[in-house]
Amino acid sequence: GSLDMPPYSFIENDRTVGIPSEEKQPYHAQQKRGLMTPGWKDEEVDVHFAQKAVAFIERHVTEHPDRPFLLYLTPSAPHRPCLPPDFLEGSSQAGPRGDMVCVVDWVVGEVMETLARLNLTDNTLVILTSDNGARPADVDGETYGHQSCGDLRGYKGDIWEGGHRIPLISRWPSHISAGSRSDATVCLVDMLATCASIVGMELPPNVGEDSFSMLSILFGEDTSYAPQREALIHHSVFGTFGVRHGQWKLIAGTGSGGFSEPCQEELGKGILPGQLYEMTVDFKETNNLWEQQTEIVNSLTASLDRIRQRGFTPSSEVDQGHTAS
Repeated sequence: GSLDMPPYSFIENDRTVGIPSEEKQPYHAQQKRGLMTPGWKDEEVDVHFAQKAVAFIERHVTEHPDRPFLLYLTPSAPHRPCLPPDFLEGSSQAGPRGDMVCVVDWVVGEVMETLARLNLTDNTLVILTSDNGARPADVDGETYGHQSCGDLRGYKGDIWEGGHRIPLISRWPSHISAGSRSDATVCLVDMLATCASIVGMELPPNVGEDSFSMLSILFGEDTSYAPQREALIHHSVFGTFGVRHGQWKLIAGTGSGGFSEPCQEELGKGILPGQLYEMTVDFKETNNLWEQQTEIVNSLTASLDRIRQRGFTPSSEVDQGHTAS
């Protein structure tokens, strides 16, 4: 869960750190009432996470200097209730959530400083990304002039790009050229296959079926727009599916499928049964080509049906008429 839902306590090695035994007064209406451990403070959560991350790296270097490590660090920020620690309050001039973005920056900085201090920078792959798009406004309903999803259409929970397209920044000085970038389409599920590739492990056929290594993309060896997978599946919070292949994105429904209005639209009066956008020229998803590109619509619809029937995404090299092994 996130910091707007109980119980409010840390978990370490599958046990709570202390017993949630006191009633927590919600910071705002969106934070649920529930039990917390005595002395719990929302403002200190990410400070503790950063301290634990630094301690883990230091301990690993001392105890296992010749072995690689994996650190999966997920700050609470910038999720609500948006309560930054005192030393970062007001640092963004973009409201409480803006300050929480600064919290993320600070946490990353703590990790990067530790890697540098321990001479681990050159041979450590650092990836900074997010799980989904942002909400349009802060916890108080204000935007403070900040466009949380930039020029993308929609927000968190939507089938549009604002709900799914996220930053992904990677740094590995001994392998990745500084300042390089790629337009290849990847997904967070690709982390599994990527890590397996790094350590030279071949995943069993029934493990990570939707995961494809992005090492060749990180190394600048693969510049194709949608490598390896047949297609990439999108899914909104209220059940609308989308499918992405190359420059095309098909949405099997009307509206946002999420929190943005309209969630769905009734057919008729010019409302088409689905949406098709050419992402290389229309990343804002303003020009629905559903009627003009019927062959693309039929092809992507068939691809979506195949993937849903299989239950996983096959490689682009798999014969589309047969089940992948």
